[in-house]
Amino acid sequence: MRSTKPYLIRAIHEWCTEEGFTPYLAVAVDESTRVPREAVKNGEIVLNVGNEATNQLRIANDAVTFQARFNGRVFPVMVPIERVSAIYARENGQGMAFEIGESSGGVPLTPETSSTAIDIVRGATDPTPPPSPNKPERGSHLTRIK
Repeated sequence: MRSTKPYLIRAIHEWCTEEGFTPYLAVAVDESTRVPREAVKNGEIVLNVGNEATNQLRIANDAVTFQARFNGRVFPVMVPIERVSAIYARENGQGMAFEIGESSGGVPLTPETSSTAIDIVRGATDPTPPPSPNKPERGSHLTRIK
């Protein structure tokens, strides 16, 4: 039987995109992953897989592939589906975590089930939406000159 993992990854990616969120992919790096090694910390990397951050993004049943810029240089990224540990929205932390190498299914991403690969978004779980880019905040340090 085929794994449900790539289908769930595609669904969460589509949901993030439609809601205006930034989809992040947490990856457990090993010799089968092709990512810039200088960006790997503790054997893990978190990748922005939003449409504006990637070129030729393809979430296939066996791997996630795309081109992205790291330190100004284009890098071809390839992550086997088995190495994806989570996909979530940067803005609110909602998404799904997976066991590394699991063959199917996933675990809903909650503070109780999140792994260390996604600890960086614990502060981003605030349910309040990010400020609208069209609405400037009051008390700006800028002065309008006419």
